[in-house]
Amino acid sequence: MLTDVHTHVLPNMDDGSQSLDMSLEMLTRLHAQGVERVVATPHFYLHREPDPAAYLTKRQMRFDALVEQQLPMELRLGAEVAIEQGISDLPQIRALAITGTDLILLELPYVPYQSWMEQEVHAIAVQQGLTPVIAHVHRYLMWYSQEDLETVLGWDAIFQINAEAFESFRQKRIVKELLKRGLPVLFGSDCHNLSDRRPNFDSLLRKAKPELLQQADRLFAQHILSYSTAQA
Repeated sequence: MLTDVHTHVLPNMDDGSQSLDMSLEMLTRLHAQGVERVVATPHFYLHREPDPAAYLTKRQMRFDALVEQQLPMELRLGAEVAIEQGISDLPQIRALAITGTDLILLELPYVPYQSWMEQEVHAIAVQQGLTPVIAHVHRYLMWYSQEDLETVLGWDAIFQINAEAFESFRQKRIVKELLKRGLPVLFGSDCHNLSDRRPNFDSLLRKAKPELLQQADRLFAQHILSYSTAQA
């Protein structure tokens, strides 16, 4: 089951889809591209959300509006959680994980690497019992030194790759390095709209070897199974 683990398809939730119709068209395109499971991951910024409970309520409402449309694929809730100082202490952080799993999508800051970032990610994993998924790890090349990037790749985490990475020679190098090392990866389109950041899972299907996508889906399925077993 092909899974897009990083999308901004919830209508009027963040800088992604701006209407229900746009959301439905984005999902229709992803389905046409072979995607069978989509994770909706709207941005969550702690410094912009003085009331996280209100964010969760709004997210659920947007999600419910979509699933009422009898979608042709499975849709799960998640969030793209910005790593900020103190985020690991957020009482509601487990509610931001991908529904039915222990996976949580984390976006690192677009600033030079600092040690507190690792401390926050580690705390989320250890204190909250969640598995960090580092969003579009290939994008941090322009911000982090090679040494700092090595530090990130050494984390006990899963690394999420956008389809766009296969279109960039520089970003593709880090993708190859991830795969060469046998590090766990998941894939996403990170689609936001129907124009400049449109659904592009089809380009991933053209560029990536089928076995890579199969491995990613097995990894996602394993986390569904382990979560359900733990909850039983």
